[in-house]
Amino acid sequence: MTGRVMIIGAIEAGKSSLVKALFNDEQPARKTQALEYRDWVIDTPGEYSENPMFYRTLMATSLEATLVVMVQDATRERNYFPPGFSQGFPQACVGVITKIDHPEADVQRAEGFLRQSLGDAPIFRTSAYTGEGVPALRAYLQEIVSE
Repeated sequence: MTGRVMIIGAIEAGKSSLVKALFNDEQPARKTQALEYRDWVIDTPGEYSENPMFYRTLMATSLEATLVVMVQDATRERNYFPPGFSQGFPQACVGVITKIDHPEADVQRAEGFLRQSLGDAPIFRTSAYTGEGVPALRAYLQEIVSE
């Protein structure tokens, strides 16, 4: 693998759980306090996406990545990414909806939020809890980073 993907999203959006699912790691997820590099993934703290003061850090860190993965929690009632946010990155972005198995999940709403920030880029629907959608996402990401 030559490239990396950078995972961004709000606090408790499921980024670290998604990373663990991508690596088949069954350890419980914990709060990401700083940038964490794991093989071909860069996991970012949720504060970086929620606070515009950290946008520069996200943009700078994205230079180490081949692809940016924007994570939207299906249970959230608001979008934590500004409209057109993906256009601020020099590389391609994709969306991932997490927690699709949750009883309060609204996948259509989550996809609508991502579309506002991401345009017509691919969006994957996942559950780190059940594993749904994770194999397809893993295969897609590994293909991107190995190019």
